[in-house]
Amino acid sequence: MENGPSKSNEDIISPMNQNQKKNRIQVSNTKKPLFFYLNLAKRYLKQHDEVELSALGMAIPTVVIIAEILKRNGLATNQKVMISTVGNNAESNGRFVRKARIEIVLEKAKNAAT
Repeated sequence: MENGPSKSNEDIISPMNQNQKKNRIQVSNTKKPLFFYLNLAKRYLKQHDEVELSALGMAIPTVVIIAEILKRNGLATNQKVMISTVGNNAESNGRFVRKARIEIVLEKAKNAAT
């Protein structure tokens, strides 16, 4: 029997997973305006050299617009785009509802000003 402290799954997190959580932005199209997320993404690119934009459902166009603005301004380049669907029970009627999900990972452009 082991006398030392036991480690839960939450304690065993690789440094890469911790880094991904620090530079991840979950975008909503109802809570904050587009430019809030755009400025936040710019700040994360400066701090971490990479940013992960994530959205569900109707917020997907907002994420795509943010990514395209950053690319057009020469601040970032596309590293990875992942699409999927997630399901959960709707609160109003208890039905199982699927929503589209997108994750866009951008890295700081090589020629971007620091």
